[in-house]
Amino acid sequence: MYEFKRIKRLPPYIFAIVNKLKMDARRKGEDIIDLGMGNPDLPTPKHIVDKLIEAARNPKNHRYSASRGITQLRLAICEWYKRRFDVDLDHETEAVATIGSKEGLSHLTYAMIEPGDLVLTPAPAYPIHPYSIIIAGGDVRSVPIGAGDSDYFNKMNEIFKSSWPRPKYLIINFPHNPTTACVEIDFFEKVVAFAKENNIIVMHDFAYADLTFDGYKPPSFLQVPGAKDIGVEFFSLTKSYSMAGWRVGFCVGNKDIIGALTNIKSYLDYGMFQPIQIAAIIALRGPQDCVTDIKKTYEGRRNVLIQGLRNAGWVVEPPKATMFVWAEMPEEFKKMGSLEFTKFLIKEGGVAISPGIGFGEAGEGFVRFALVENEHRIKQAARGIKKALNKGS
Repeated sequence: MYEFKRIKRLPPYIFAIVNKLKMDARRKGEDIIDLGMGNPDLPTPKHIVDKLIEAARNPKNHRYSASRGITQLRLAICEWYKRRFDVDLDHETEAVATIGSKEGLSHLTYAMIEPGDLVLTPAPAYPIHPYSIIIAGGDVRSVPIGAGDSDYFNKMNEIFKSSWPRPKYLIINFPHNPTTACVEIDFFEKVVAFAKENNIIVMHDFAYADLTFDGYKPPSFLQVPGAKDIGVEFFSLTKSYSMAGWRVGFCVGNKDIIGALTNIKSYLDYGMFQPIQIAAIIALRGPQDCVTDIKKTYEGRRNVLIQGLRNAGWVVEPPKATMFVWAEMPEEFKKMGSLEFTKFLIKEGGVAISPGIGFGEAGEGFVRFALVENEHRIKQAARGIKKALNKGS
């Protein structure tokens, strides 16, 4: 029997268990409302799709493309950052296109991490944040985070000082998946000063930069003077432009780090299909009212879910950002654990969600709802949850 050491370090994929239960129930004819995976259901805006079709009809676009992204895409990325955050970037040395932010982050860690290197990541965490490190042969120290947790920096500082060897890298993600925690610019100012003082590299996942509510405007890590000296930021078009299956993202910031990612990608891929890159240019340079519409849709769904949960006796604070709701389990169900509770809601309420344990041990006692159904279905889900809670209490 073959043994693969990197794979052995990975735990069983919890979400596969939930997905199997959901699919088994659907095969039996049951109507399961899926609020589990954060898979955007909204269509990609028409002007972006139209550009893809036009570009795909041109045979010149059918050949291998540029691994780091075609020049006009990298220019569009830098223009977008200048408009949004007044951050100046060089499209030749400080920007690289990625096949979604997940690919970019995982390949960047593979380029930089050496066996035994220690990396700080949030806990709970989007799985690729800690497991990209593990796959690369590094080690992870987790920094506890909660929704609205303003003490994250202090915890990070304490864990850094108590760790040996000292961590070389820091992965952060705000607005945060799964907890929806948000920060202001002063947090990043402290992070940049901390990173410079301790010679640590920062990787910031900024995937939810646009999905914000109630007037909240998240800052870019790169807005802080000196941030480009010590780190990079990832962004994905998945959520802002509802381009999940297109797999378009990018990484910007420190030229040496960008160079490392560009170099390893040149060995591993030929870049995205060129018509997708051309359509991505239109997304970044074109009308942005579609982003506002997408944001408003998620905000409406958030409001409906929060109200529906409250009607069921489950009081949850509305998140200021992301396409998720992170909810502490009702007290009377905590003894079940988040995985069993998730199974219970599928069976008794007809609703699939994500168990907190799937985001690491720090997620136990919580569950995550993805706002990937329309308001009517979310109301239906809330009624199913209410029925289940009443039955189980």
